[in-house]
Amino acid sequence: MCVGLGLPIGDPAQLLTWARRADATPFTAVALLDRLVFGNPEPLITLATLAGATSRIRLQTEVLLAPLHRTALLAKQAATLDLLSGGRFTLGIGTGGRPDDYLAAGVDVRTRGRRLDEQMATLRRIWAGGPLSEEVGPIGPAPARPGGPEVLFGGFVPAVVERVARWGDGFLGAALPSHQMDLLFRDVETAWSRAGRTGHPRLLAQVNVALGPQPVIDRARQELRAYYQPLGYTDHIVNGLLTTREEIRDAVAAYTAIGADEVMLYCWSPDPGQVDRLADAVFLPEGDWPGVSE
Repeated sequence: MCVGLGLPIGDPAQLLTWARRADATPFTAVALLDRLVFGNPEPLITLATLAGATSRIRLQTEVLLAPLHRTALLAKQAATLDLLSGGRFTLGIGTGGRPDDYLAAGVDVRTRGRRLDEQMATLRRIWAGGPLSEEVGPIGPAPARPGGPEVLFGGFVPAVVERVARWGDGFLGAALPSHQMDLLFRDVETAWSRAGRTGHPRLLAQVNVALGPQPVIDRARQELRAYYQPLGYTDHIVNGLLTTREEIRDAVAAYTAIGADEVMLYCWSPDPGQVDRLADAVFLPEGDWPGVSE
């Protein structure tokens, strides 16, 4: 069973503690989200720091808003992080849709999908050792993983499914119950086969969690609401937060049952004590669970 942790963004100074604790548990990955007009730490810089503080666990963006980034620089940053982490980096990519992020980056939000497709062609070419363009040669270093770091696409629209089949290694689905995620997973597999891809796409499911005393849960809900405001589905996201060991364990089992290769437990309260609580909830037999407040 592969289960990873999405890292909280409310107190960036705690992230080294989170990563070191997670590295000492069976969790398989730590992940960071991406926004520009928000108080989150920049994910690539932060994950590079965490790479040096860990030795085993994978490092993942969940998801990087690639259209906000300059393509050539993103290719170099991702390859460098993959190389220095010993191939432990996974580039989760999405487009987002908040107009303020795109205004701040000087990018037209209406062209984000087309821009991402163009970026992927360039990224794959650069990571394979090809030139940036007819006028500009190759951009190194070469990533640890031939052809570039693992790339996952996140989102809900049909274009995301097609991007997985054309450019990606897998799909990351978030904020959907298992029966709805099942439909998306099957769509990804169908598109993958239709594109003539061999093997199988990696399938990841993400769910929001908080585990601990009531102040921890309250802080998580506060952080969730701040991040998702003023979107129309904010209440749905906040109300969907899983806050008990039983809920979290059941969610992991349900997503695994529909074929998830990894389940990401996204944490919103910065309390690092959650790492051990969540590890106990997921990996210990139910009868061995310690007290909730421990």
